[in-house]
Amino acid sequence: MGSYHLNTEKLFEKHSVCSNSAPVKVNRRFSTAPMMGWTDRHCRSFWRCLSQHSVVYTEMVTASALLFSGKLDQFLSFNSVEHPIALQVGGSVPGDLAECARLAEQYGYDEINLNVGCPSDRVQNHKIGACLMSEPELVRDCLASMQKAVNIPVTIKHRIGINKISNYSYLKRFVEIVAESGCRVFIVHARNAILKGLSPKQNREIPPLRYEFVHQLKHDFPHLEIIVNGGLTDWESINTQLQYVDGVMLGREIYQNPWMLAEVDKNCYQLPCQVTDRFAAIDIWRPYIAEELAKGTEIKHLLRHTLGLFNGQPGARAYRRYLSQHMHQLNVGLEVLDGALELLS
Repeated sequence: MGSYHLNTEKLFEKHSVCSNSAPVKVNRRFSTAPMMGWTDRHCRSFWRCLSQHSVVYTEMVTASALLFSGKLDQFLSFNSVEHPIALQVGGSVPGDLAECARLAEQYGYDEINLNVGCPSDRVQNHKIGACLMSEPELVRDCLASMQKAVNIPVTIKHRIGINKISNYSYLKRFVEIVAESGCRVFIVHARNAILKGLSPKQNREIPPLRYEFVHQLKHDFPHLEIIVNGGLTDWESINTQLQYVDGVMLGREIYQNPWMLAEVDKNCYQLPCQVTDRFAAIDIWRPYIAEELAKGTEIKHLLRHTLGLFNGQPGARAYRRYLSQHMHQLNVGLEVLDGALELLS
């Protein structure tokens, strides 16, 4: 249905656990955000069909889950095509986080990131996420411990403040103290986190965006790599931000409109686009789908990540409706995808 540039037989070669290969050098000009329930290994593999060079993030996994659940492969295995890939962890015990960093390096991740931005009550109760912004010295110690344990980059994702604290001096002090750890990459969601009274969804929408705080960070800490996150939905806003900071991170906009990723390699890395049309992306991903089905994966876990691929195209609504009606049925396979694609022809 479309032309593309990749050898699909080699694209989804199985990633070997405990890889001894050197990590990929990470260029954070464009990253996809970690999103619970969304950015699983199937999502990331699909996105890699659209952009070879953007950095993809895992869902956040807690240190306790990694260390005590006995499900390391379930949490950490990924496909080699996903490079460059970053693992995001949540925790606040330096020794535990150091062990998580060692595991990330052992499994072949290119970077490990500490979550200091999630505002949900559930993670707050375990001293994870945005509540740690009130303890910059502890965050510094966590990052220092992680960096001593590994050779891959250790980075942080955080907010500009918490609750009603909305002054730049608070953010600047936080970054000053955390940077004492040696951490050099700060991914900043340009909103406060309201720890009581707002849901995680409301925390992504209600606190006002303060991009100027993030810009000022880059001015005050030119030696740090500053990445901005939050509220970016189009190339005009992305290009504006890239005049002030080192990179951008997008989350829900990419998930809901994944075709936007097809323009990343050209716009952010000055490299050729990977695919010429949306059908080509599906063609590239098809061998991966077939392999996963053969292993017993239900197709709904795969195709849900493509629901927004054809947004804005004739037949897009019919495509989404067909998938939503059929992919949840038992014992269905690629014929579901083919039936949905026919509605777009």
